[in-house]
Amino acid sequence: MKYLWIFLVLAEGMFFSAKGQNNQSYTDVLLLMGSRFEITAVSSDKDKAQQAIQAGITEIQRIEDLISSWDPNSQTSAIVANAGIGPVQVDQELFNLIRRSLKISRLTHGAFDISYASMDKIWKFDGSMTDMPDSATVAASVSKINFNNIILDAKNRTVFLKEKGMKIGFGAIGKGYAANKALSLLSTMGLDGALVNASGDLISWGKDAGGKEWKIGIANPKNKEQIYSWLTISETAVVTSGNYEKFVEFKGERYSHIIDPRTGYPVKGLSSVSIICPDAELADALATSVFVLGKEKGLELINQLNGIECILVTDDQKLITSQHLQLEYQETNNKN
Repeated sequence: MKYLWIFLVLAEGMFFSAKGQNNQSYTDVLLLMGSRFEITAVSSDKDKAQQAIQAGITEIQRIEDLISSWDPNSQTSAIVANAGIGPVQVDQELFNLIRRSLKISRLTHGAFDISYASMDKIWKFDGSMTDMPDSATVAASVSKINFNNIILDAKNRTVFLKEKGMKIGFGAIGKGYAANKALSLLSTMGLDGALVNASGDLISWGKDAGGKEWKIGIANPKNKEQIYSWLTISETAVVTSGNYEKFVEFKGERYSHIIDPRTGYPVKGLSSVSIICPDAELADALATSVFVLGKEKGLELINQLNGIECILVTDDQKLITSQHLQLEYQETNNKN
């Protein structure tokens, strides 16, 4: 789950940009895809900005209809309903999204897996859990998760889940994809800048209302008023995940809500992961992957990928960055 540990630094009021235009930022905040979305348009023309924002909202709603697993009429639901029965023909857009998801699964050795939706939810983070689940129950909970059992047929554009009871879901990639698509649309509508923030999946284009590059802060996961570091971004995605708000404790040991789909156990070691790259969809998936892989393997993965950087905050509040990331400012006292 993504949390809003990205703080967007936006100048308020009316500014004169480098182009000499009287630009202003216009932002709508609303619930889409079950998450809080902020869509910002920069323009000297209020009507144009509002039309662009509405176009972005419509695009996100379209994507939600396509990938929704709770809508019984969606193509995703049809795939799940036919698990172990037969392949389902889908739109090229959904087929491509699933194909890209499988590539990320192979890249991360299953740390990212859209068949995570098959998991029996034995871990509950609503205060109802009283005992640690036994190892056999944990193993059974992830027995249907296996991205290798998602069979794609490019010629016929079909998707088949080999085992009955398998499911797929886009909770770890769908908001990033929607942010990409909405921003791409906004960038064609005569604006000077735009930004989409999908509950921590953020991507920008153009300039802010002052004619400058967008600037964001990465906050301390346990103290949102404390900024660890500042980033100036231009046509870049920053996706941040945090894990400390939902957890259970047994015998003094804390277990977070982020589950390794390969083992069924909550991951440990990291409190926050921020991925910086040009693509919000990829950043979304990699944020989850790095959480699951952990500090060492997660950093190793990111350092091997061109044009992708990360900021990690460990459970003991140490800040670690990938090897090529340049921070404008980094808080030195991170004990709060």
